[in-house]
Amino acid sequence: MQPSPEQSPHHAYPDHWEADVVLRDGGTARIRPITTDDAERLVSFYEQVSDESKYYRFFAPYPRLSAKDVHRFTHHDYVDRVGLAVTVGGEFIATVRYDRIDATGRPASAPADEAEVAFLVQDAHQGRGVASTLLEHIAAVARERGIRRFAAEVLPANTKMIKVFRDAGYTQQRSFEDGSVHLTLDLEPTAESLAVQRAREQRAEAKSVQRLLAPGSVAVIGVGRTPGGVGRTVLRNLLGAGFTGRVHAVNSALDAGQDTIDGVPAHRSLGEIGEPVDLAVVAVPADRVPEAVADCGEHGVQGLVVLSAGYAEWGAEGRERQRELVRQARSYGMRIIGPNAFGVINNSEAVRLNASLAPDRPASGRIGLFTQSGAIGIALLSGLYRRGAGLSTFISAGNRADISGNDFLQYWYEDPDTDVALLYLESLGNPRKFTRLARRTAAVKPVVVVKGARHSGSTPPGHAVPVSRIPDSTVSALMRQAGVIRVDTVTEMVDAGLLLADQPLPAGGRVAILGNSESLGLLTYDVCLAEGLRPRPPIDLTTSATPQDFRDALSSALADGACDAVIVTAIPWVGENGEAESGDGEVLATALHAAAAAGPAKPVAVVHVEIGGLAEALSAATSTVAQPRPATQPFTAAQGTTAAPAAPPSAPQPTAPQPATADAAPGVPPEDAPRRGRIPAYPAAERAVRALAEAVRYAQWRRQAATPGKVPDFLDDTIDPPGAAARIDALLGEDPDPRGRPLGHDEARELLACYGIAVRPTLPAPGPEEAVAAAVRLGYPVALKTTAPHLRHRADLGGVRLDLDSEAALRRAYGDLTELLGKPAELRPVVQAMAPRGVDTVVRATIDPAAGAVLSFGLAGAPSELLGDTAHRLVPATDRDAAELIRSIRAAPVLFGWRGAAPVDTAALEELLLRVSRLVDDHPEVVSIALEPVVVAPQGLSVLGASVRLSPPPARNDLGPRRLSNY
Repeated sequence: MQPSPEQSPHHAYPDHWEADVVLRDGGTARIRPITTDDAERLVSFYEQVSDESKYYRFFAPYPRLSAKDVHRFTHHDYVDRVGLAVTVGGEFIATVRYDRIDATGRPASAPADEAEVAFLVQDAHQGRGVASTLLEHIAAVARERGIRRFAAEVLPANTKMIKVFRDAGYTQQRSFEDGSVHLTLDLEPTAESLAVQRAREQRAEAKSVQRLLAPGSVAVIGVGRTPGGVGRTVLRNLLGAGFTGRVHAVNSALDAGQDTIDGVPAHRSLGEIGEPVDLAVVAVPADRVPEAVADCGEHGVQGLVVLSAGYAEWGAEGRERQRELVRQARSYGMRIIGPNAFGVINNSEAVRLNASLAPDRPASGRIGLFTQSGAIGIALLSGLYRRGAGLSTFISAGNRADISGNDFLQYWYEDPDTDVALLYLESLGNPRKFTRLARRTAAVKPVVVVKGARHSGSTPPGHAVPVSRIPDSTVSALMRQAGVIRVDTVTEMVDAGLLLADQPLPAGGRVAILGNSESLGLLTYDVCLAEGLRPRPPIDLTTSATPQDFRDALSSALADGACDAVIVTAIPWVGENGEAESGDGEVLATALHAAAAAGPAKPVAVVHVEIGGLAEALSAATSTVAQPRPATQPFTAAQGTTAAPAAPPSAPQPTAPQPATADAAPGVPPEDAPRRGRIPAYPAAERAVRALAEAVRYAQWRRQAATPGKVPDFLDDTIDPPGAAARIDALLGEDPDPRGRPLGHDEARELLACYGIAVRPTLPAPGPEEAVAAAVRLGYPVALKTTAPHLRHRADLGGVRLDLDSEAALRRAYGDLTELLGKPAELRPVVQAMAPRGVDTVVRATIDPAAGAVLSFGLAGAPSELLGDTAHRLVPATDRDAAELIRSIRAAPVLFGWRGAAPVDTAALEELLLRVSRLVDDHPEVVSIALEPVVVAPQGLSVLGASVRLSPPPARNDLGPRRLSNY
């Protein structure tokens, strides 16, 4: 909302302070600056506040605002006097105001850095977290305007307001003076205030999702009067799933006297329903959606699933229509799934919601599935159904204009019904937040992601996302750092999800392989090696193996302390007539279930080839497995005559999943809690092994995440952040170019030196005489290098001459260089003292506007660049990150003594990485650093070249107050 022209003589209306927020109960509200046009809204708001709340605000009875009060509370300069309002439906529900004061408490201007703050929340909205959210936003505004402390006077009886200040996490002091509590808050964010903010964000966003997934009543808007159509399909699916709440059909064109559709009460509008509606499924043409949304908002609907198409996927006009849809819904406190969505499913027995276009509600299970594509959602539901897998929740968000995968990570984090989160993503609206949420969720349950539209320029037209310059390989590496299991296809996602949902995590990569086919066992063995696992030699049970043989072999493998996981391979047996016979897969499944249930908690996977009924029987939860059949039906017999006994009725029954311990996150089983249920079956060895390898890597990450790395304390004694800040300010100047500026060689050396990064000096050599003088100054032996952009770091083109140990050698090299490559003015030669021999590496750090600061490492040279052999970690990097970084590249053995070479000083390399990370993290103005080459010797290292670029720091939305993304 823009103010009237006379609003502020000091500052323009700060529209960047406007924000949509999610409150504690999951509803949304809008925070914005108060303007002179808000007089009537302010008066109306104040009239709805109780006398008690007014007394707490003004310390005296204050029944109404005077004209002077209204003018004062609506006229601000947005510097020394600021007022913010929280609105729902365009009306105020809360306000906050600060006034800058001096040391005596009188009104003041800068440089005074303290302000008095006061809140007022409408009684009907107290308890929704409005005041705590407002405090975050007014504190951010105050910091922007140079205010460092808030002072507040609160009556002792106003315990709610005292709690808001106390729980904010800021450093504060309290005293009791003249009958009131005097509070002083230091507004500098602390680790505690950030943790409080993110915990509140998680609870609020999870609650907003819960309101959509567990409604007490659903209205389908746009139900056709005749069978067919999207609305009628959703209504049928709701009824078919056995939704436990109330269902209503809405169609504004209903015939007179028609009061039911498919046995459901039918209405022309929500206002006719006469009772609250929690969720509305909107299935009308796009041009009629605004009318439907307004009807929902005016009648208290909590959330929307918009199936209607015709939005951002249709171009610029559709994008604007989509933005307006989000603005309209949020103005009423509603959140949206969609538009262009496929729908939502919640398999909880207490809800049984199928508000989607999927005709059949999938089986109940422990997997949560989020997809941005309806087509992919259909394929995934079908694939999971065929594999016998069950879902806890399913969401197809379409254009995800509001609710996104981040919101569902917030929900699944503590959802007791979800053990594994699967996400098909085509874009990341807030990559920094996604990485943070994924890391937290992955610490308690697996997160498996397929990223579609991975290549530049292929973002789906319906998705408005921040521009990112980092390649997909970097995105993948950063996901791995956060514990995300990144796979390439939806098939691999289902494969991994099945294993993770029903099997315990492996303790390591030692794999036992057993089965009745030597060839299939060897194939499995080879794939294990290729995936970095440690397989034991396959155990061939021969084609005459019976289900009892499989059970005994599996029991033995699980009991073996040198085994962390088991892969069972099975093929049909061949009878006397030469024809393949599948045998009875159910008997084999019963035997495998019994062995797995009785043995130690280790993952088991089955690779089978056309064994009838095996996959289906294995996919059944062990608690529902039928009693073993009598020992009259053989599974395999070489001659087809010997019967094999099935598992006896007294076989140990599977144990139930262990409940969460007191130390586990809400609804999350501890890592070592054995999962007993379905045994995943795969039609090919490579699919089973890849799923197991992902589980092994994830389990290793999770163990390491339990004891995270840290930034070593020694850095604090060897760096100079204030000195670096002063140099950066001087280099950027008072009016910095928004495009930034590269630093010269000496400027870069001086800045890097503030963080203990020494760059070997180079001296210009525009002619042979200058080259000789530089060599004398630096000392022989020296290197002669070109610095022209097209030759920089290209020793393969002949632009570098090394080990020049005399004046004659230097002059000869200078002549050869200029004769071969061009004139000195074109080559820009420099002379540098030789460094100890070692391995040439490259260290880089860049700030991506979407993902944040990224630290990269690789070996120098064209081969590494061509192969993309570079590792990445998010900044700030810990000691563990630095150690993993140098060990993550494929060429890492070169650093550790490959082929008899001396190992290099990796400890010095890790320290350099930490120093670069700290520099970029401390000073966001440093938008890129490239150290190339960094020669790592057996003792120490030498930085031979450095380039640094400075720029005004990019805006960050992950450190400020909570706000919803604006798409």
